[in-house]
Amino acid sequence: MSDIKKSILTRVYVVYAFMCLFALAIIGRVFQLQFVEGDYWRGKADSLTLAYRTIEPSRGNIFSADGSLLATSVPFYDLRMDMKADGISKELFNEKLDSLSLCLSGLFKDRSKDEYKRMLREARRDGERYFLLKRNVSYADLKRVKTFPIFNKGRYKGGLIIEQKNLRQKPFRELASRTIGYKIDNVTPVGIEGAFNESLRGESGRRLMQKISGNIWKPVNIDNEIEAKDGSDVYTTIDLNIQDVAQQSLYNQLVKNNAEAGCAVLMEVATGEIKAIVNLSRVDSGYYREDFNYAIGYATEPGSTFKLASMMAGIEDGYIDLDDTLDATGGRTSYAPGIIMRDSHEGLNKITAKHAFEVSSNVGVSKLIYKYYRKNPQAFIDRINKMCFGKKLNLQLAGEGIPRIKSTKDKDWSKISLPYISIGYESTVTPLHTLTFYNAVANNGKMVKPLFVKEIKYRGKTIQAFNTTVIADSICSARTIAKAKELLEGVVLNGTGHKLKACVYSVAGKTGTAQMANSKGGYKSGKIRYQASFCGYFPADHPAYSCIVVVYNPSVAGYYGGEVALPVFKDIADKVYATNLNMHKELDVQMANIPLAKPGNAKATIVACNKANVAVKMLGETGKWAETSKRETTETLKNLQVKSGQVPDVKGMGLRDAMYLLESSGLQVKVMGRGAVSKQSVPPGTKISKGQLITIELS
Repeated sequence: MSDIKKSILTRVYVVYAFMCLFALAIIGRVFQLQFVEGDYWRGKADSLTLAYRTIEPSRGNIFSADGSLLATSVPFYDLRMDMKADGISKELFNEKLDSLSLCLSGLFKDRSKDEYKRMLREARRDGERYFLLKRNVSYADLKRVKTFPIFNKGRYKGGLIIEQKNLRQKPFRELASRTIGYKIDNVTPVGIEGAFNESLRGESGRRLMQKISGNIWKPVNIDNEIEAKDGSDVYTTIDLNIQDVAQQSLYNQLVKNNAEAGCAVLMEVATGEIKAIVNLSRVDSGYYREDFNYAIGYATEPGSTFKLASMMAGIEDGYIDLDDTLDATGGRTSYAPGIIMRDSHEGLNKITAKHAFEVSSNVGVSKLIYKYYRKNPQAFIDRINKMCFGKKLNLQLAGEGIPRIKSTKDKDWSKISLPYISIGYESTVTPLHTLTFYNAVANNGKMVKPLFVKEIKYRGKTIQAFNTTVIADSICSARTIAKAKELLEGVVLNGTGHKLKACVYSVAGKTGTAQMANSKGGYKSGKIRYQASFCGYFPADHPAYSCIVVVYNPSVAGYYGGEVALPVFKDIADKVYATNLNMHKELDVQMANIPLAKPGNAKATIVACNKANVAVKMLGETGKWAETSKRETTETLKNLQVKSGQVPDVKGMGLRDAMYLLESSGLQVKVMGRGAVSKQSVPPGTKISKGQLITIELS
């Protein structure tokens, strides 16, 4: 054998030997992986496809005082499609693509059939396993989607992937929206949603799941599952009926006056429960919506509503009585060179302290306070603080504005601070601070904390209740409270709140008008801005509710509290009075001779009286129509004469009987009002002309 052949054979043997060794090495490594390291690598594989996934709980609901839903979690669904699902063959896809596209287009109306067709074909071509079809689909729409071609083959064969998520909704939309608030990830929580998040959110659960094709996770073993605990429900103090009226009334007033913003709050005197709270801001589009809680968070100079605290301080310290007289010097005075204090209506001279308050005289009130406290102004500030005006309330909700009653120790105290603080300037409080003080006066001196949430319940069972919290058992003496009430009632009877004098219920309160400082803390530069307010309670003789309304920077139709804020107060109070029978005084009505039944069809009247166990006595012959009267406990019927060709007497009848009788006589009838017939335009007995018109007024 030649040397060349030997060399080739040697190389072949070497390669063959190397390949055998390599094969043996592979076999050995496989053996090692399978039997020696098998458990390790199987665990490693499981760790990549198995994981504990969080089970999100259902967030609790928020309810009004009557159990109406204010906020709830509604399920929505994101729909995706696995284009390579086992059940979607090429033939099926091509056959059903057109009808599926038509169904999707018809349901969602966001794309045409051809657009859906092109989109689905491209996703199929690209082999997408997690293709997004539509976000935020309702449950009702989801049920329809499941019946569409291809998808009706089921979850795995039809390729439909459903991802549920819960979205927070407010069924009554803007009603108390800012107070209800929100809880959004990476955003500062607001309102009840934020303050009671721990109770509302519940507790997350845990479930072992495995990742399968299409990035879908499926449960592995329910025995390893830790169930989520749903959130608790929060029951507020808000009365939706009153809230609705307050919201609409304030909105209308803001529009009418082209104001920047406004708020209104209704509080139950004895308990401090907030029955309605509205906060509206003008947005770019010109509409108003709840963007900021002014009632809780916006501390400003209160203006003339502060005069109540000033007068009470002087009365409590023994300096002021309501009959004291003073010289208002024509409604102008000065406490420093070049600075003039004016009344809104000049011309007042010698007046009583009570009248100065009733007409909201800046000069009158400031002169009283300056006279008695100028040598020791801190005594006035101390008295205000002792009465808890402007005291931090530590509310259930976050965002309380920081109140400030200026002290003589503050760097910005000046020689005009005392008189100007006395009329509501140089100190800042929120509307809720002012309302809480007025509520204490209505509550005979007891100051209670405003209450927004009454209970927290889990599956209908109360787990936490919130009762009335007393801030101060008495903010001052009973004598001072009595005189404060007299002052507030006088405002309505004789002063700036006179538009409430005609109410069927009695009202006590105070108007407020303040010039708002600009961003630099001054008043002179730029356009003058005003704050109009009214704060009070009703009924004045037995206070049940207190209320404050504040309108910020009205620019049309006036800016005084009695013109701008008072009408909203009245609308709210009217609604409360109309729906609260306990506030109505008993009427002394003599019922002896008032008929129980209306005149009309005799047979129907007799049947009605029999069902009501009322004795019936018929005078004379019984005809088809009857007049009615009452004698003690017996209803007396008298035949009603209806002559052909003459207008019948329908006064006192109900609408149905009156219409039948008049139209059957050949008359055309026009109806005005509601109730029983009180007037008829054509007198009874008048000869009827063909097609004659008769108008009946009901009341």
